[in-house]
Amino acid sequence: MSRTGSIMKVGILGAGHIGKTLVRELSRTGYDVKVANSRGPETIAPSVLAFGGRAVTLEQAVEDVDVLILSIPLNRLPEIAAKLAALPKDVVVIDTSNYYPMRDTEIADIEAGEAESVWVSRQLGRPVAKAWNAIGSDSFARLGKPAGHPDRIAIPVAADNGRDRLVAMALVGDTGFDAVDAGPLSESWRQQPGSPVYCTDLTAIEIPDALAAAERSRLPKRRDLSVAAVQERLGDTKSNPDAGFLVRLNRALFL
Repeated sequence: MSRTGSIMKVGILGAGHIGKTLVRELSRTGYDVKVANSRGPETIAPSVLAFGGRAVTLEQAVEDVDVLILSIPLNRLPEIAAKLAALPKDVVVIDTSNYYPMRDTEIADIEAGEAESVWVSRQLGRPVAKAWNAIGSDSFARLGKPAGHPDRIAIPVAADNGRDRLVAMALVGDTGFDAVDAGPLSESWRQQPGSPVYCTDLTAIEIPDALAAAERSRLPKRRDLSVAAVQERLGDTKSNPDAGFLVRLNRALFL
């Protein structure tokens, strides 16, 4: 429910692989969802809006919402900080991004070890929750299951604010996945690329041990090995291999 007791209003910035599934699943579940991208509402495919989501401008997406989900490349987040300045403090902001230096250009603070979402929080000047970053887009689109299903996989959620964490976990559950409390934002490096929980499709029982097993110093090398293996397989940097290959690769490298 929203702050007024009505249906919760969710704004989503980004209609890429993760963003479009968020729009479909949250609107299907009954949330009031609006989505914006950088190219304008007319460029958002009708299939994304099939369950009631609305395509709007970026300015409209951040107005009168209870939750704002950021599903855009990490290096673009500082660009939108000014757009978020007027958001009420009680709006829950959820970051789904990941840092890939070959795409985002090198960010010195993250290279020095700052957790990615701590950096995001500093750029935006407000607290964020971290969710949906550690699941592949194909798994997210296809593998959602009802609560209690024996094959339901899980997604870690980190946040400093208890309310932010609870809201983010509830939304994760409503997209078809178990939510696992991954602790404060300072520990969210445990769900970054290269970690045992990153795109390995683990269950809620498996994730706590995987989070605990993460080795911070090894994440960048493992992340880059995964990228190199994908690029070598395809021979270019623009295509994606099938989802099964990616999960097998990440399990081999990260677990």
